[in-house]
Formats: sequence, structure tokens, C-alpha cells
Amino acid sequence: MTRVLDYGTVPAQSGQPDSMVIFLHGYGADGADLLGLADPLGPHLPDTMFLAPNAPERSAMNPMGFQWFPIPWLDGSSEEEAAAGLARASADLNAFLDRVMVDHDMLPEQVALVGFSQGTMMSLHVAPRREDALAGVVGFSGRLLAPEALIDEVVVRPPILLIHGDADDVVPPQALPEAAGALEAAGFKEVYAHVMRGTGHGIAPDGLSVALAFLRQVLGQERFETTE
Repeated sequence: MTRVLDYGTVPAQSGQPDSMVIFLHGYGADGADLLGLADPLGPHLPDTMFLAPNAPERSAMNPMGFQWFPIPWLDGSSEEEAAAGLARASADLNAFLDRVMVDHDMLPEQVALVGFSQGTMMSLHVAPRREDALAGVVGFSGRLLAPEALIDEVVVRPPILLIHGDADDVVPPQALPEAAGALEAAGFKEVYAHVMRGTGHGIAPDGLSVALAFLRQVLGQERFETTE
């Protein structure tokens, strides 16, 4: 049985939503941590509503926050516990996506995921394995889990934008090219990257601007280009 994820919402500024962005937070945080990004993004995506669920488990390291699955090098869990947690959280997230799309009358191609850190890990793990492709995925400061399994397990290949700070001391910057290479090896044709110069484990203004341009493109509002 899947766990029901609580979530916060920011409505579309136009009052007539035709697309949805779902934020997936990092380890030890909560949905509200990213939902604030709707403030700078919303005026440029007036027909987009924003959702941000809390991960299904209380964080082992921060009882006030949540985690999608245990992380052995942070909380002392085993690799087996982490793998089982990932599988269970993936089922939870898939059920959540199915539910909110029905509740808000959205098709998969009207929905984009924006993850940060562990939320990026979830986004990159779940989106390629869904039956129908989402509009796109933005992954900040994360990594692709089990890249060796993706070639055999990939079902759909939505456009993906990877963004990482080159001074990240939590998730190494090398995770970006490693993820991009694995995605391309698995047949993804639209994989974009942006490096935030001088940025640690966070979201800098230039990264958010690139993410906005990508979201406007995949949600049908303009062409997206990146030089990175």
C-alpha cells in the first residue's frame, strides 16, 4: 500500500491553469522549502499551478523535516534499507502524480518535475520509468541513482535539464556529467546542463533563470536553448 503524500499548492496567477510544476524537496527539508520558488516563477508562468509534497518519511537527521529514503552515508542506514526505501518512495511518488493529475485535470505532458538534491534523485529515477512521459524534468544539485539499470528499465524519455553548483560540497559537481552521460547512453535525446559558477549546494539566480526558460519551453510557451 502506498503512502499518501501531503502537499502545498500555489494556484496559477491567471486563475486558469493549463500546466503544473511539482517541486520535490531535498533530504531533511519539506515541501514548503521549494514552494517559495513559485513566487519568482509564477509571473512568467501565469497559467501554471505549483505543487510541493512532503516526502513520506520523517528525516532521521532532522525530525522536523522529511526524507524520501534513507541515505547510508548520512544516517547510518544500510544499502539494503536505502534500496528498499527508494522502491517504496518511488511507488508513493507515482501514486501521488497519478492522483494530482486526476484531481487537477492534467495530462502527463502538462506536468513538469523540479527536484532539488534528493528530490532530483527521485525525479530522475521515477520519470523515465512511468508509462507516459511528463513534459520535462529539472534536477538541481542531485545525481542519477542506479545509472547501470536505466538502459534496461527506461520506458519514456522526457526532456531533462540538469543544474549543479561547481562548489557543491554535498553532492559532487561530477554528478552532473555522470548523470548526463548515463541518460544519453539510455537514449535520451534532450538532455541539457547548466553549471552555476561559484555556487554550493543550493539554487543560484542564474540556475533558476535557466530552469524557468526550460519550463516555459516544455510547457509550451517558448523555445529553450542553453550554451552549457
